Amino acid sequence: MNDGSGRDGKTQRKERMRFVSAEQVARLAGVSRSAVSRTFTLGASVAPLTREKVMKAAEELGYHVNDLARGVLANQSHLVGIVATRPEVGFRAHLAAALSKALIQRGSIPILINTGQTEKELLAAQKMLIGHRAEATIILSGSPPAHFVELARRNGQPLVVIGRSEPDADHVRAGNSEASRKAATIFFEKGRRRLAVAGSHSATSSIAERETAFMTTAVALGASVSIGRGKDSDYDSGIAAARQLFSQPERPDAVYCANDQIAFGLMDYVRTTLGLRIPEDISVIGFDDVPEAAWLSYRLTTFRQDPIVMAKQAIELIEKRLANPDLPPAHERVIPELIIRDSFKP
Repeated sequence: MNDGSGRDGKTQRKERMRFVSAEQVARLAGVSRSAVSRTFTLGASVAPLTREKVMKAAEELGYHVNDLARGVLANQSHLVGIVATRPEVGFRAHLAAALSKALIQRGSIPILINTGQTEKELLAAQKMLIGHRAEATIILSGSPPAHFVELARRNGQPLVVIGRSEPDADHVRAGNSEASRKAATIFFEKGRRRLAVAGSHSATSSIAERETAFMTTAVALGASVSIGRGKDSDYDSGIAAARQLFSQPERPDAVYCANDQIAFGLMDYVRTTLGLRIPEDISVIGFDDVPEAAWLSYRLTTFRQDPIVMAKQAIELIEKRLANPDLPPAHERVIPELIIRDSFKP
């Protein structure tokens, strides 16, 4: 459809969305186009009076420098990709938020790509970021395939993986084993002998590491140990794990949950469906310390991963890689702190 002037709706929308140009600023300020460019280029030489005219005209028109175009010309956009599966869930949401904030403070532009964990999906995300000349990529979930790491290396793009060991890439991960061994030990020291772990069939490296470390330590201490798993690492999986664990003839008296979302589902199920008391009948420890863990409904004792610390370390790895691309892969490890609340008190 057109408005009688021969212009269709699409053309009109484009006209309405046209940004203020440097040429318009130059005309209003009565200076050359190059003078506008120099005014907005850090360190460039420009006369004080010219600068004043340009800045006044820019403010009047609402002009902003086209940083994307400058980045393309310089072969660097200051974009940093955050690649995640289900970034809205649990600890991952808080980590994505912390990364975004830290990147903006650094002067970077974070781009969140919600993707799957298959090699095809991850590679598609990476090609998009390289096509837009992203400065770096941060992966929050999934295991980057060898092609992914090699493509990043060939393009000089720093790659940081958070939450799992990746021998050929810089990575930041939590001390999953240390925390899980401590959970089994303090349960045992408190007199709990029928231990259990609520995990997930998703089998991410972090979840698998927590399950294995807890079970190995519990057995070594002489406690009995059982495992219940849901499909994923979320609230519904906590309910599914609880059904499995508490349908057994000998119910556990303490459960270590592979993350807080699983713990919330398990706690709600045992209290509302089974009528059990926490911590009197069953003690519960989680992992992550998401904000909901402190809610009065849960008061969950849990191991805290600090998203701000992990984001800071990830950005430091990017800075080091940009400064020296030939450094060997760096591995940062954050040991979680036990936050004691009402669901278990050592």
